[in-house]
Amino acid sequence: MAKPIPKIGSRKNARKIPKGVIHVQASFNNTIVTVTDVRGRVISWSSAGTCGFKGTRRGTPFAAQTAAGNAIRTVADQGMQRAEVMIKGPGLGRDAALRAIRRSGILLNFIRDVTPMPHNGCRSPKKRRV
Repeated sequence: MAKPIPKIGSRKNARKIPKGVIHVQASFNNTIVTVTDVRGRVISWSSAGTCGFKGTRRGTPFAAQTAAGNAIRTVADQGMQRAEVMIKGPGLGRDAALRAIRRSGILLNFIRDVTPMPHNGCRSPKKRRV
């Protein structure tokens, strides 16, 4: 007699997360929004590309707004009430993503800009001669 195989359910809806961290990475070509718990484990993510935007439209503020809305909708259903926001990158989607996060109804503890800034790190490439 074969043993019944235990059903492996989706772990996404098993977790109840009251507090999390929303990471927004806004480049000129795309905006990626990742929602993690406090320890850094990814709960949900979305990007302008996965929302169906192609080519140059991925870098637009509207695409970033849509991506942020998609990423947050799933965690809001799981019961997230408070969040911290980490924004990285110089892209156009920074403000639009933040606006979408604000509208979602999640209380924000703080908003931090974590864009990497070199303290005169690597030597830049030599100038082009035309």
